Amino acid sequence: MDVLVLGAGAREHALCWKLQQDGGVGRLYAAPGNPGMASLARLLPLDASDGAAVVEACRAHGIGFVVVGPEAPLVAGVADALCAAGIGVFGPSAAAARLEGSKAFTKEVLQAAGVPTAAWRAFTDPAEAERYARVQGACVIKADGLAAGKGVVVASNGEEAAGGIRTCAALGAAGVTLIVEERLEGEEVSVMALCDGERFALLPTSRDHKRVGDGDSGPNTGGMGAVCPAGSLDRAALEAVGRDVIAPTLAEMRRRGTPFQGVLYAGLMLTAAGTKVLEFNCRFGDPEAQVILLSLDEPLLPLLQACAGGKLEGRPLRVKDGVAVGVVAAAAGYPASPGTGGFLMACRCSTPGRGVTGRRSSRPVGACSPFAHGAPT
Repeated sequence: MDVLVLGAGAREHALCWKLQQDGGVGRLYAAPGNPGMASLARLLPLDASDGAAVVEACRAHGIGFVVVGPEAPLVAGVADALCAAGIGVFGPSAAAARLEGSKAFTKEVLQAAGVPTAAWRAFTDPAEAERYARVQGACVIKADGLAAGKGVVVASNGEEAAGGIRTCAALGAAGVTLIVEERLEGEEVSVMALCDGERFALLPTSRDHKRVGDGDSGPNTGGMGAVCPAGSLDRAALEAVGRDVIAPTLAEMRRRGTPFQGVLYAGLMLTAAGTKVLEFNCRFGDPEAQVILLSLDEPLLPLLQACAGGKLEGRPLRVKDGVAVGVVAAAAGYPASPGTGGFLMACRCSTPGRGVTGRRSSRPVGACSPFAHGAPT
């Protein structure tokens, strides 16, 4: 079967690499892709969030299955358009993707499902939100909508909290609604599950490191690197996350008439009071996907097709021994205002059974991963 991967970043490069490694794929396409992916897939110059254009491209090229990488096409309803056209797709509907598209919606679902999360309040008046945040002091400020990993500010005091409100309110549509939430203390870990609307299969654990600077310093980013497995959750603890977080969330989404099919990504905080959900994403994480896909020891496409068809086997997935580590190199000024143009960049990664690799490039880049060395993203 010919397959199309939607997206242009390192996560999509990793997906293409894994699909090609496994075999069983006919022609592989990426849209829009990036030059680093061209050795794996034929690039199609189209807008990944334009459902009609994606459907037309699939029909023109005989593509039978689509894997959606980023969140924006999911929130825009690309999976709905493909389903309506009878084309197989891995990724949730727009209604189910609200779990990532709206943090307030996620909080409502968590509360209804009885899943532990941080205490929170939502505001549409930035001045009111700022007054409340100043009183809270140490708290977390979040823009309700999609903000490319830049809509979260972790504040240590009232002044930082007020600044976080102003920062998130300036994000346009993403910051129309603002969330002020309890600041949880503990160890952060990511758990992703492949879901078919009812059943799920847990992927290996991972942890991304969000602060831009060494020593966990500086502003949050979309992720400066990741490790898999995280090491904080043993098998029993991971199964507890499936039972206490993933299963009740899927049940609540079915109850609402919006079953979730795709990757449900739970960002968790391991607190002294137990595991609590920080956020949900509705796709593979980036940079977590890079290390998770290196660690997965079975073909990916059959799993994705089973999710799309509601036929997933709820069983443990096969995982390689060892640890996978990915490090992101970003342009100066990232995340606020990354520079563009060429610079000399080195990226190193270790993978299960493959040691450490490194490559250098002078191509213009915004960020890189083990799967996109030197490729613009």
